[in-house]
Amino acid sequence: MAVGYRQLWAADPGGWRTAGAAWRGLTDPVGRRAGELSADAAALRADWTGGAARAADARLTALRAELTTVSPALVEVDQVLAEFAGRLGAAKARLAAAVTRAEGAGLLVDRQGRVSADPARAPATPASGQVAAGVGAAIREALELAGSADREAAGRLDALAAAARSTWVAPPPPGRPSPGASPAAVRAWWAGLTPAQRRWLVAHEPGLVGRLDGVPADARDQANRLLLGARREELLAARRALLARVPRGPAELAGLLRVETALAGLDALAGRLAAGEAPRAYLLGLGTAGEGRAVVALGNPDRSARVLTYVPGMTSGLGDATGELGRAARVLSRCAALAPGEEAAAVLWLDYDAPDFLHEAAWPGQARDAGPALHRFQEGLRATHEGPPGRQTVLGHSYGSLVVGTAARDHGLAADALVFVGSPGVGVAHAAELRLPPGQVWASTASDDVIRLARPPDELARQALYAASPLTVAGPARELWFGHDPSHPAFGGRTFPSGRHGHTGYWAPDNPALDGMARVVLGR
Repeated sequence: MAVGYRQLWAADPGGWRTAGAAWRGLTDPVGRRAGELSADAAALRADWTGGAARAADARLTALRAELTTVSPALVEVDQVLAEFAGRLGAAKARLAAAVTRAEGAGLLVDRQGRVSADPARAPATPASGQVAAGVGAAIREALELAGSADREAAGRLDALAAAARSTWVAPPPPGRPSPGASPAAVRAWWAGLTPAQRRWLVAHEPGLVGRLDGVPADARDQANRLLLGARREELLAARRALLARVPRGPAELAGLLRVETALAGLDALAGRLAAGEAPRAYLLGLGTAGEGRAVVALGNPDRSARVLTYVPGMTSGLGDATGELGRAARVLSRCAALAPGEEAAAVLWLDYDAPDFLHEAAWPGQARDAGPALHRFQEGLRATHEGPPGRQTVLGHSYGSLVVGTAARDHGLAADALVFVGSPGVGVAHAAELRLPPGQVWASTASDDVIRLARPPDELARQALYAASPLTVAGPARELWFGHDPSHPAFGGRTFPSGRHGHTGYWAPDNPALDGMARVVLGR
């Protein structure tokens, strides 16, 4: 349906977001009821035999299966309403920007969205007429975006309701993507399935769906949310096993601390996933081994014109996921401030074994090991994106910048821009080795960032020699631990400034580096 000016002005995106969260909130009682049915069936099998017992058992099993398949649909309703709320919010931001522009030019906007000169302020001129035409066009674009979002959301909900009345789930044909299948091949496999077959896979094989690059973000989110309880049980089982060991030595105590940290991080992440706040979080990957891993998107990357992938540095693990996600959120928030109405998403990619100690961070092995996974993830974002290709930016901080640089150097990255902040070097001597077009590699290092001291011993001696020589005007590009400094002019990239906020302050609200990161994401 068409959306009018007054409708859009009065629309409440938060209300739709709350409604979606309420639908998603039903997954917990549905899951509990499914568990109760399973326990009831087990109890009956122990004490009841015969034909009637078999019939009752079959009925309880069928009821449990029906409840199991309902949970992903409840998450899907939340996704639809949250995405509708996001697009509605973008349309309202565009409308507000247009009205502000009109007011600044001495123009009036009536309740139908018509733009005219304000006779009380100044007579109409050719210039004001041009502004009025631009404002009118912007208002129409905002209304069309809202109308398009409304029609799409209604269609998706209608399709979901129709499926519930007919064929809700259906087993897919045999065959699954091989472990080495490319994200493009995975996407083609997924596209060849019916909606009922996809729902069956989400409900019955969430471990497969949730980890496959090339499966759309909405399906991966549904699958991984179903696995949250199982992942928490894995951590609880590990804790029980460690607590049972008596006496407990340093290794057990360290393991116990690691598990407790990961458990606290998982609970915090689950809280963010359960929250109805904007932007909606999509759980694209989760693991509990080691320090734990998480891939979380703020906003749906498949439907956003601008997508940031953020790779954090050393000591990152499941325990830090919500804090690192907050950094990605701050870049996204600054994007919204710089470009109201632009649809953007940000992904925390914490799917590698980050170094825990300095002696580990002194070697590139863990960055090399992470390269194939980051390459596949970015290829997956390209494969699943809807509509025209989105602008993809990959940002690495500290050791994470080495992960990004190594992946780009060794495997290539499906990215339109790379950004390095607080980098100890990115594994190359020049930006051209990162296999991106000229001008698409960016870096920033604060003047008080201790990472500047991360230089190999022979480089310190060489710099001392240059400083002592009366014939030397300037030395070569600064050599850091993992290659030339990407924020040095000789590296061949581009730079943006940072205030004096140390190694972890690039996301501080008053740091110009935050604007720099956001502008690169927006392509500005």
